[in-house]
Amino acid sequence: MPSIFVSNKVLIDKALIPATVFVGDSGKIDNIIPGVIFPPPGNSAAGVRYHDFSSKVLLPGLVDAHVHLNEPGRTEWEGFETGTRAAASGGVTTVVDMPLNAIPPTTTVANLDIKLAAAKSQTYVDVAFWGGVVPGNQDELIPLVDAGVRGFKCFMIESGVDEFPAVSETDIETAMTKLAGSGAVYMFHAEMVPAEGEPVLSSDMKTTEYSTFLASRPDTFETTAIKKIIEVAESVASKTSKSDVKLHVVHVSSAEVLPLLKQAQASGLQISAETCFHYLTFASDAVPEKATHYKCCPPIRTKENQDKLWDALKSGILNTVVSDHSPCTPQLKDPEHGDFFNAWGGVSGLGLGLSVLWTEARKRGVSLEQVSAWTSKNTAAQVGLLGRKGEIDVGRDADFVVFDPDREFTVEEANLVFKNKVSPYKGLKLTGLVEKTYLRGEVIYDVASGVAEKPAGKLILERLSK
Repeated sequence: MPSIFVSNKVLIDKALIPATVFVGDSGKIDNIIPGVIFPPPGNSAAGVRYHDFSSKVLLPGLVDAHVHLNEPGRTEWEGFETGTRAAASGGVTTVVDMPLNAIPPTTTVANLDIKLAAAKSQTYVDVAFWGGVVPGNQDELIPLVDAGVRGFKCFMIESGVDEFPAVSETDIETAMTKLAGSGAVYMFHAEMVPAEGEPVLSSDMKTTEYSTFLASRPDTFETTAIKKIIEVAESVASKTSKSDVKLHVVHVSSAEVLPLLKQAQASGLQISAETCFHYLTFASDAVPEKATHYKCCPPIRTKENQDKLWDALKSGILNTVVSDHSPCTPQLKDPEHGDFFNAWGGVSGLGLGLSVLWTEARKRGVSLEQVSAWTSKNTAAQVGLLGRKGEIDVGRDADFVVFDPDREFTVEEANLVFKNKVSPYKGLKLTGLVEKTYLRGEVIYDVASGVAEKPAGKLILERLSK
């Protein structure tokens, strides 16, 4: 059924303005008129639903480009149903599923087909897929692009799961060469042990203290990896005329990589980078002893480092913010002993990102328009979906977030929709509440009643434009 959405603050073309948005039967935006148009009293147009959000903000649905849904194989960690319900509760209307932690990983077309069968009819938001680069799967890459993956992720250090091994320099070069001209993004978990080896930890350092874990994953792991990515990319570019590979660094945590990224971007290398909600919110000095729910790789670093990540977002060196929702079962966080070296590394926060980021952003004088760009428009562009997602514009999917930027709430277990309620965000007081989420013009979440009963999400599998 056609719908009309109105608000005094609709995010259109980088500005919050009064607008009336017309949505057709297709679930796409048919027209936008500046100003709020109210129907005559008692005379609503027949067959048209009218949604008045005059006192709220209407934002485009978030595109979370970094989510581990883990199904099949580790569905007890998270699954398509629970993960996408969590996404809907936080205004996320599209997620892009990471290729690892599910069994099998998305490293072949056959494995992708297994994942698609598991996802069928389970998704409450739209889901796209990343493929994986692992040693020996180079001949699967273009077939995976043809099958609809948005790009590929690799690890430059052991991933933590045996079925997704780290790549060598040769593997990286081979994948870059294969993917040149395909339109696919090649992404890197950019940690790499430097030539001098892993740091030697003092025998008196306690493994239940976060400072010990942080010392084991120093900034040099990230800088070493970034230097290697740039070196290989420059080498590939010098050997082939098809050097237009889009490179992307996932979950940047160290501010020491920022000058390297800035220089590479200025030189013309197509390399972008993201950071995560938890790196912009938490600081290492405040992580309590045995609080293994804060553990992730790369690690949460100092407050000074965090400030530099914010500056890098403002300047455009980093241009997207994602959840890297990487859940596990509670026992894998080693709650009995609180040992950071035994605990699984990953932060759970899917569905909280907009509120988390806005809470911190407003303290720093960052606008809601900019927050939305980092989490919607820019992430949609990264995954090749900008003509469809990430903006409120004619022809786009009518994916909306009804947001109250001033409403406060405390994160409690009841707020967490994802499967395992282990999260460092519990107990935080946040400002900014998602009141409703719409997917193609249909409400999929209402703060008063929860997530919709039936899944309405689609699997995004159209081939990338070259």
